[in-house]
Formats: sequence, structure tokens, C-alpha cells
Amino acid sequence: MNMFRFENPNVLYTLLFLPIGFLIFLLYLRWKKKVVARFGDEELIRRLMPDRAIAFIWIKYALLSAAILFLIIALANPQFVSKLVEGERKGIDIVIALDISNSMLAEDVQPNRLERSKIAISKMIDKLANDRIGLVIFAGKAYKDIAITTDYTATKFLVQNIHTGDIATQGTAVGDAIEEAMTSFENTGAKSKAIIIMTDGENHEEGAIEAAQKAAEQGIKVYTVGIGSPDGVPIPLYDSHHNRRGYKKDRDGNTVMTKLNENFLKELADAGNGMYVRGNNISYTLEKIYDTINQLEKTTFEKRKFQDYDNKFQIYLWIALFFLILEILFFERKGKIIQKIRIFDNN
Repeated sequence: MNMFRFENPNVLYTLLFLPIGFLIFLLYLRWKKKVVARFGDEELIRRLMPDRAIAFIWIKYALLSAAILFLIIALANPQFVSKLVEGERKGIDIVIALDISNSMLAEDVQPNRLERSKIAISKMIDKLANDRIGLVIFAGKAYKDIAITTDYTATKFLVQNIHTGDIATQGTAVGDAIEEAMTSFENTGAKSKAIIIMTDGENHEEGAIEAAQKAAEQGIKVYTVGIGSPDGVPIPLYDSHHNRRGYKKDRDGNTVMTKLNENFLKELADAGNGMYVRGNNISYTLEKIYDTINQLEKTTFEKRKFQDYDNKFQIYLWIALFFLILEILFFERKGKIIQKIRIFDNN
């Protein structure tokens, strides 16, 4: 059990500047000694200037250093355990099925459907607290990209590195994506499970509605987010250097238009006992669906004891202030009282 810690341990690295400051102080004293020596014999100058006390310079430096030392410790905020608190992780299992077919490169959503979806997923992950999340990617086939996890940082990193080229087979295998997502929930023990499908719904293959119904029968809700415009836009093509080289064309040389298939996505959500939302503002839409999912019954994944810490930075801040006040009150020149005591005189 860790009874003591610093809340901001990185601040302690600034303590490395104290030895550097000490070296600079020694160089200053050496330079000062050379300057005084230019005016004559050092012992004679000391007698002519009896109120100069090198000891006081050292004392002032020591006091200032002590003030800085305790100030740094205060900024690092020392903490001591005050009590143990029992907590639990309760949440919902969510799997996002993301369409990465070429039609997701359409730019009716900026910068394009896929990139905007990835941004929205990252923002939703930022809202998660105790929920577990997984990711399935699909085009003509579906693959489990991220298993159910609470490692949000790794999940966001993997999401940002998804590209349409990750699956060579083209198409929109929504049914396969649902089936693959369902395998993610096996043996998780979650009471509430949800699949969020993010797609334009175009050129979908058979079996998707049946897969959604199967998921609903197993207590898994299926939500759909429609990405794109129902009006239709061309699909841009890029070379290996990510430069646009035109638009996708059919065998007759006509530009292929991709349209959002809302009717299919609504049917899919109804079959999966979920809801459909059109992603005009994808980030807002995904957060809206998450807020709905967040109302479902949560499962206790684990129980843990947490250490509750008390902040003690105030003590070190007062000590730093004490040394700083002493440093201000001390003068490099001996005061009248010190001169009467004559500690530094030989006679």
C-alpha cells in the first residue's frame, strides 16, 4: 500500500536547477572576489569596509535556496493516505461497427465520411468512464479490430489509424459486421450490450436485417448512424501519395454517385430494437446515441479499494514563505546590532 505520494511528481525535476544555481552562486563569488582584488590588498579592503560580511551572503543564499526547495515540494503536492474507499466499476459493453468501404471517402461530410466518423468515435471515447468498448471494421468483409476493452488511449490510437485500404474486398457487409460484433460480447457477462453501426448503408448485402433481429433476441441493441447525404456525391480516388486523381467511374465511364440509404438503416435499427440517427453532425449524433445507451442497466465489472489522499502542500508552502521572509529581512551588509556584537571581527 502506497501511504505517500506526490500528486505532481514531474514538478520535482525542477530540483535539478538547485545544483546549477549553486554553481552559478560560486562563480558569482569568485567573480566578485576578483573585482574587489583590483582595488588593492584584500585584507586592507576588508578593514576599510568592515560592514561587508561574506557570511551574510551565504546565509541569504541558503535561505533563498531553502525557500525555493520547499516551494517546489509544495507545487508537487505531497499527499498522505487518509482512508481506504471501496469503489466499483459499473458500465455497459459497446461495440462500434465502422464502415470503411470506398464510399466512406465521399466528401459530403468534411473532411470525408470516414475521417469525420473517426473524429466522432474519439470524442465519444472521451465521454466513457467505466464502459467497455470494442471496434469492428467492415467493407465487403468484417473484422474485429479491437476486442472489448477499457484501454481508451489505445483504442483512440487504433481508431485514428484506420483506412479504407485495411480491407481489400469492397461492399457493405453490415450483416457480417453485426455477427462479428456479437462475438465480442461472448463471456463478458454484461447485462446491457449495444452495437453502433456507422455507415452510409449503400450496397448492403443480404442478411443484415436477420442479423439485427438475432442480436435483439440475445439482448443486444443495434443502433445505426447514417453517414452522408441522400442526394448523392462522387467517390474521390487517390494515388499512393494521397493526391486526388479523379472520381470513381463505372464500366461505362460514368461517375459513380454514393447516397445515404436511410430506409435500410431505419429498418436495421428497428429490427435491432435500437434507434436510427442521421449523422448531420456526427459527433453530436454519436454522443446522443451514447447518452441513450448510458441509461441502460449497468454491470459491475470489478470492485476495488481505492486510497483517499489528503493534500499537504500547505505545510511546505508556509515553510517556503517562512524562509523567504527571513531572506528578505537579512541584509548583505551587517546591521548595527551585528556590528555591536562584532561576531566577524578578529578583535
